[in-house]
Amino acid sequence: MENCIFCKIIKGEIPCEKVYEDKNFLAFLDIEPVSEGHILVIPKTHVVWMQEADEEMILGIFKLVKKLMRSAKTGIGCDYVNVSVAGADVPHFHIHLIPRYFNDGLPKWPGKKYQEGQSGEIAKKIISTL
Repeated sequence: MENCIFCKIIKGEIPCEKVYEDKNFLAFLDIEPVSEGHILVIPKTHVVWMQEADEEMILGIFKLVKKLMRSAKTGIGCDYVNVSVAGADVPHFHIHLIPRYFNDGLPKWPGKKYQEGQSGEIAKKIISTL
C-alpha cells in the first residue's frame, strides 16, 4: 500500500530503529513508546487485520514475538512484556511488545461487568460462527 507508513518503513523510505528483520517480518522500536523498549512487529506483506493473515504468517509472527519478548525481558531487565495486537491506529497488522514492571504505574485494561444472562448470549453468538 503506497500510503501505509509501515510499508514505507519496510521499503526504507522512512527510517526506524530496527531490532529484527528477516524476509517476512520486521521489528522496530515504536517512536511513541508506552515504555522504553516498546517494539512493533509487522509482517512485510501488507495485511490490514490479523484475521486476514494466512496461517503461515500467524505462526511465523507469533514465534518471532515469543523470541523478541524473551530478548526484551533479558536485555532491558523488565518484569514481563505485554502483548497487544492492534490495527486501528495504523491499517497494517502489527503487534505491540511493551516492556512492563510490576510497579510501573501504567494503567490496566478497563473492565466492566456483564448484565445478568448477557455473557451467555454473547458466548452463543461467538460459538455459532465457529
